[in-house]
Amino acid sequence: MAGASLLSIGQVMTLLRAEFPDISISKIRFLESEGLVSPERAASGYRKYSETDIERLNYILRVQKSHYLPLKVIREHLEMMDRGMVPPKLETPRPAPPEETDPAAAAPAGAPKNTRARQQQLRLSRAELLEASGLAEAALVELEKEHIVMPRRGTNYYGRDAVAIAIAARRLAPYGIDVRHLRQVKSYASREYGIIEQAIAPYQRRAGSSREVAADVTQLMIHVHAAMMRIASER
Repeated sequence: MAGASLLSIGQVMTLLRAEFPDISISKIRFLESEGLVSPERAASGYRKYSETDIERLNYILRVQKSHYLPLKVIREHLEMMDRGMVPPKLETPRPAPPEETDPAAAAPAGAPKNTRARQQQLRLSRAELLEASGLAEAALVELEKEHIVMPRRGTNYYGRDAVAIAIAARRLAPYGIDVRHLRQVKSYASREYGIIEQAIAPYQRRAGSSREVAADVTQLMIHVHAAMMRIASER
């Protein structure tokens, strides 16, 4: 491929950020270190990415974002693509049995069907959680000690929120935000949910309505919290 058609890592970041706003250079370098993408090297030593490299990155990031596939499975899919084969279709995120769905994590009443599908629970083993989040074993141990990241109740599997916290913890660490600070955040969240519990108490005795009310009020409180954080950051 001609040199003019090769892109720098900065240009690749610009292309990917529209769909994957959290993409970072360290993430791309990590995928390269895992052998999932192999950019060319210019004479200056800088990485140069081809259209094929960008297509691979798009595929990797998309299945990680929507399905939290372990890197081992993604690697198998890429190997199939390299051989001219079509990898398995992943129409929707992996669903969990209905009894393992957390009512508090359900989409608010009236939400579109595709929103409800995204809320279906993941079932990741501990090893898969570490691989999906990129979190170090020692860091996960510390988070588990404080009950900040835990398997879903009554199971040995981790859900979507555990993955989200693990990823955030890894990315916050370079800024000096560690388990001590996350412990405070957990405490604040518990207090906020106490407000929600008081608000929904009158609905607990109404069959069929308590779950929807809890989900609706929780979602509204999340919006308020996010808005207040944005306001605080602007001061």
